[in-house]
Amino acid sequence: MTKHSLPDLVPDSKIKLPRQAERTLASGLTVLAIRRTSVPLVELRLRVPFGRAPLPRATLLSQALFTGTGTMSSIDIAAELQTVGGGLSAGLDPDRLLITGNTLAGGLDRTLEILAAVLTDATYPAEEVATERDRLVDHIQVAQSQPAHLARVALLKRMYGRHPYAVQTPEPEQVKGVRPAQLRALHADRLRPDGAVLVLVGDVNPEKAIDAADKALGSWTGPSKDGNVPPTPELEPGPLLLVDRPGAVQSSLRMALPAVPRTHPDHAALQLANLLFGGYFSSRWVENIREDKGYTYGPHTSIEHFLAGSALVASAEVATEVTGPSLLETMYELGRIASLPPGEEELEQARRYALGTLRLGMSTQGGLAGLASMYASFGLRLDYLRDHSAALASATREQVAEVAARYLAPARAITVVLGDAEKVEGPLSALTALERDTE
Repeated sequence: MTKHSLPDLVPDSKIKLPRQAERTLASGLTVLAIRRTSVPLVELRLRVPFGRAPLPRATLLSQALFTGTGTMSSIDIAAELQTVGGGLSAGLDPDRLLITGNTLAGGLDRTLEILAAVLTDATYPAEEVATERDRLVDHIQVAQSQPAHLARVALLKRMYGRHPYAVQTPEPEQVKGVRPAQLRALHADRLRPDGAVLVLVGDVNPEKAIDAADKALGSWTGPSKDGNVPPTPELEPGPLLLVDRPGAVQSSLRMALPAVPRTHPDHAALQLANLLFGGYFSSRWVENIREDKGYTYGPHTSIEHFLAGSALVASAEVATEVTGPSLLETMYELGRIASLPPGEEELEQARRYALGTLRLGMSTQGGLAGLASMYASFGLRLDYLRDHSAALASATREQVAEVAARYLAPARAITVVLGDAEKVEGPLSALTALERDTE
């Protein structure tokens, strides 16, 4: 097989969606149940609106949610879930609290009962909270020593300014000050079913699975607090921001460019343009600064979607001595994709990759549950997959070129470099206007 020969994926074939049901319960909780019988398991995803919750408290709450209820300790909860082959965990993003879990199909009722107990009667015992607090503080302190984290922090601040998305990781000292009573208050205030979405995917009868959720979660009630985040500001290009990391042997190069939500007419063409530029291994950026120049191992771009806005983010770790040349080649590739239509074969390769990964992502129970839950949190359902697949299959060279010119022009980029300023400032300032991070 030659480098560019690919098996046919029949790009215009229609996606067959599984049997599903949906119901909004009296509490305001929306339940989606999807039948996928590949293995006798059920995947569970619950997304609860959590935007604008105090970040240190919300982050610790997500870590300590399963530390105990009025009748069960954290060990009891884990043991009960284990008896039905299940498990539950929680996480947080800027918009939602996410509870993830799975269970044997026969254990769904019990898993939902345990989930309900946590949602309605979590106690946040002082000793358990202290353990989780210390663990979270350690995790944040480790992250703060990592270049990738520091570069991300600087980029978010540069992108979003005073917007809530600008800070997505609390400071260790802020977390240290959180007490169990504050977690209980936040739980009572914000962990509500109104506007939340529960997705169940697995070897179930969809209507019966919703009945089970209704029965188990009937005691979880209460109105939600307005957590809507204001729209993100438009990205404002300006001087490259250089964050000094003395002695660093690598520089972290980050860029942010405009993007659009999944429902925008430009989204499919922009996804293809992103792939062509840097979104997969056969992209131009990877070919240039990894394969051809050897400046970096894994440059990558992706489109990040939050409820209040979307952005395209490019990331690369490059050797200190080639920081300037890496930026030069990156700007060159952005300029090239923004000014010249892609080749037919090049576009077809990216299209097949996009369509293939779309199908691959929904091929397992966990993947399908993740997609359905993520889409539902944006007000979309699985039929979006059909529409998006058709849009990817039909996007033309001209449409991709037009979208690339609109969103990927290098003049639209926000750029942050974390590295040894003494060594990289000169080469970078020869290429673009530059300012030093003074904090």
